[in-house]
Amino acid sequence: MTRSRLYMLFLFILLGTVGMAGCAGANGSDTEEADSSAPARRVVRVETIEVQPTSFEDVVEVTGTVEADNDATLSAQTAGTVTSLVERGRVVRAGQTVAQLDAGISRAAVQQAEASVQAAQAQLDLAQDNFDRQQPLYRDSIISAIEFENARAQLNQARAGLGQSQAVLAQAREQFGNTRVVAPFTGSIEELYVERGEQVMPGAQIARIVSTDRVKITAGVPERYAGDIRLGTPVRVSFQAYGGEPRTGRITFIGSTVNPSNRTFPVEVELSNPERRFKPQMVAGLFIPRQQLSEVLVVPLNALVRDENGSSVFVVDQSREEPTATRRTVVVGPT
Repeated sequence: MTRSRLYMLFLFILLGTVGMAGCAGANGSDTEEADSSAPARRVVRVETIEVQPTSFEDVVEVTGTVEADNDATLSAQTAGTVTSLVERGRVVRAGQTVAQLDAGISRAAVQQAEASVQAAQAQLDLAQDNFDRQQPLYRDSIISAIEFENARAQLNQARAGLGQSQAVLAQAREQFGNTRVVAPFTGSIEELYVERGEQVMPGAQIARIVSTDRVKITAGVPERYAGDIRLGTPVRVSFQAYGGEPRTGRITFIGSTVNPSNRTFPVEVELSNPERRFKPQMVAGLFIPRQQLSEVLVVPLNALVRDENGSSVFVVDQSREEPTATRRTVVVGPT
């Protein structure tokens, strides 16, 4: 029903049940003149629509907020001075350096640990050679058991020393690697929290990286629909700020608890965003299907009249001398 039709229909309702001079689809008869012998009355032309059984998709309409699928704040894992930093807004690949801390001390620690490993390896080689030479001497009873066990102990001690040196080297290399703050995924640098030359401590925030190739929309669904929402359900998504045609996403998460403050449970809808037009914190409208009805009568919402007795609509009564609008009580299904 068009807006003009609704306006004429409600004008007719306000004036009361009167004779109709014409209906949509009729032959367009002119307004009849009132009989001079009958009481004066006002005849108003109205338009109607013919309602036929059709299909109807029952949907839940909620408002959600866009969030980035990957959004991380990168922090320093060691102390040092920031020597290099990528620019804000730059797109970096996974594993690419976002910030570099002064690595002089860490590099020296690695070199020292490498030297310790080499020394420990030399001690092990010497102890192994001594043990290999004394083993046949002990077998031939040329040396005592005490002397042979001393050689074995020196070999075991050398092995332990090498293992300890290798552990120190691994730790030093880890500390050296921590002087690089790297991107955990491909994304753009949205925020920088430090400047070049600034001294930072472990745990200090360095940068925020965001990937919006895919976004998720979080929303709260009233608890009365808890039994109707399913994972993987296609959802129509519209953006008033962005405009354009609605997009289609899928439900990827349904919360198991209800928020006691507003009696809703959370859902997440994943949406592809290759053009990166949808930004975090944008507002989106979600239309979540509940059920598909067939062979039902569908009328415009504005055609319903609601009062304390329920819902009703005005229908054309053809049983009288002239077609008139008659109010009829109806039972309303999904809206």
